[in-house]
Amino acid sequence: MGIFDSLIEYLDKSSAVTIFILGLLSLYLFFVLWIFLYRYFLLRSKISIENKSLKKIYIGHSKTVDMDSLLAPYLGKVLLPNKAIFSVAINDAIRGATSGLTALSIIASTSPFIGLFGTVVAILETFSSLGTQSGGTSIAIVAPAISEALVATAAGIAVATFAYSFHLILKRKAYELNVLLESQADLILSQKG
Repeated sequence: MGIFDSLIEYLDKSSAVTIFILGLLSLYLFFVLWIFLYRYFLLRSKISIENKSLKKIYIGHSKTVDMDSLLAPYLGKVLLPNKAIFSVAINDAIRGATSGLTALSIIASTSPFIGLFGTVVAILETFSSLGTQSGGTSIAIVAPAISEALVATAAGIAVATFAYSFHLILKRKAYELNVLLESQADLILSQKG
């Protein structure tokens, strides 16, 4: 019996609430992966651009940022670079870089509870069905039903683990971008004096 057959058998035994909970957690996992992959590669690209721009300024090949830099559109609007325009540019860049982190945080904090809710409902249904059966019940009957009910909790914890890990990775990337932008601003402002 393969994994696919086991999954079909599990879903056949599950209640509508359990299937809904697992579907919701699957949707959560899809969003977590989509947000992470999209934001990670976008941030990686921006960091690469800003790193090249910083190196050019640092070694003296340029007195201003590259045209591809996130700071370039803001510097084009002023005659002389100043701390205020850099502050606005950096804040705007970091606001964009950290989008998606709230969703990852919400998913990381709610998915274990959603999984636990699915487990509680499944356990309640198990005990309810055991109460209506005639004859005795033993651990051999209760244990498989309880272990199947715990699948929802495991799924919730797994989704939360990915969401929280990805949240921290993206937060670190946003920090790297912030440092690169501030370093460029400091170097340009130091040349002005």
